[in-house]
Amino acid sequence: MDNVNKFREILDKSGEVVIVVGQNYSMDEMASALSFHLALRSSGKTSTVISSKEPLVEVSNLVGIDKVKKSYEGSGGDLIVQFPYEEGEIEKISYTLEEGSLNIVVKPSGDSLSFGENEVRFKKSGGTPTLVITFGVKRLSELQTFFDVESLKETSIVNIDKDGNEKFGELVFVSDNSSSVSEQTASILSSLGYPFDTDIAQNLLSGIVSSTNNFQNPRTSSLAFEMAGVLIRNGAKRIARLETRPQGQFNPQKRTNFPEQNYRRDQRQDHRNDQRQENRPREDNQPDKNPPEEWLAPKIYKGSTSV
Repeated sequence: MDNVNKFREILDKSGEVVIVVGQNYSMDEMASALSFHLALRSSGKTSTVISSKEPLVEVSNLVGIDKVKKSYEGSGGDLIVQFPYEEGEIEKISYTLEEGSLNIVVKPSGDSLSFGENEVRFKKSGGTPTLVITFGVKRLSELQTFFDVESLKETSIVNIDKDGNEKFGELVFVSDNSSSVSEQTASILSSLGYPFDTDIAQNLLSGIVSSTNNFQNPRTSSLAFEMAGVLIRNGAKRIARLETRPQGQFNPQKRTNFPEQNYRRDQRQDHRNDQRQENRPREDNQPDKNPPEEWLAPKIYKGSTSV
């Protein structure tokens, strides 16, 4: 049985699916994860996308980005009460039952505790999902952020990524020759028979465009072009990738024909020409600017006619 058919069989048997995005994700990985999430939800599956990293500005336009969570909260698991603790300040922790309510009692060893009620937090351990699909997760140890890895022994893990991956998991869709994770995701969804709606198609095309630098990267694969054509036929629009610079790091490129520079260069050239003109020897046929003094003295005219 090939990987696609085995993946289909695992999906059919699974209840809730947890999609994990790598801790150093890019637009490409997040676009892939959200697209798979949308495809599963459209088929009636329960799916959750989790990432330890806050959403980046560049992924804010992806459909479904508002659904990404920082932890997995499944239907099972334990409820954990969390509060600050300084060694030796708690004498004991007990509980009482009161009119159908459970009270957890924290008794200080001294007069009072170092924390207040506003600092008490509640969270669920999340339990263990039946299927985890990873996008851009390079190594199994990254999953420790969300799960007890030992508890995942009965969990199917499907690993989707490109180069630099340790290739862990029950099913591995990792290719060192792929130019993007999104092109692989598009191919997998197509092979599984999931339809592309406009949102899924747009997310995946955005991922491919970002990873291949708008198809200008020499390593852009033939699969990227093939899947881009499929996605465009399903409603995706090509949007030019905008390059942005962080504030305070503006680094303008050198301009060779900037008007102000040309103007100043011309002024310097004119000044040098004037200096050369002043230092040039006078030619004989040019009038002297400072004639001899006798030339300027009064003259007495003596005519030849007798009066």
